Amino acid sequence: MTQPTLKIEVLPGNNDLGLPAYATDGAAGLDLRAALTEPFTLKPGERGLVPTGLKMAIPVGFEGGIRPRSGLAMKQGLTVANTPGTIDSDYRGEVKVLLINLGQEPVVLKRGDRIAQLLISPVAHAQIDQVDSLDDTARGGGGFGHTGIQ
Repeated sequence: MTQPTLKIEVLPGNNDLGLPAYATDGAAGLDLRAALTEPFTLKPGERGLVPTGLKMAIPVGFEGGIRPRSGLAMKQGLTVANTPGTIDSDYRGEVKVLLINLGQEPVVLKRGDRIAQLLISPVAHAQIDQVDSLDDTARGGGGFGHTGIQ
């Protein structure tokens, strides 16, 4: 597969944060940092939109998936509220991350903190075909927990 090119515009006043980067050679996601001008506190149960100071041009045929950082989720209960968040290839506004504090203590975010991961993934547009009925399967209409597999 051809490696996609991600074009990034750094908004004025945010060059000190650097570009998103893979923390290791095997990392799936690029770390996104908080472009805060002052510390920002999320109380337990509270949501907040955190700016990254970046605009991006996701290549056509791909999406930018915003995912939580496992360490923040485990240690502080901080996660992405709309996981996974999606950045469409035609969006050109500032990327912001909707975080929620599911922990028991307030979480204070500071400028430059790594707040989420960005995965660039291929997407397919499905052809839509209206039919009168669907084919049967072994599962049928069984929903949540239907298989009994744990």
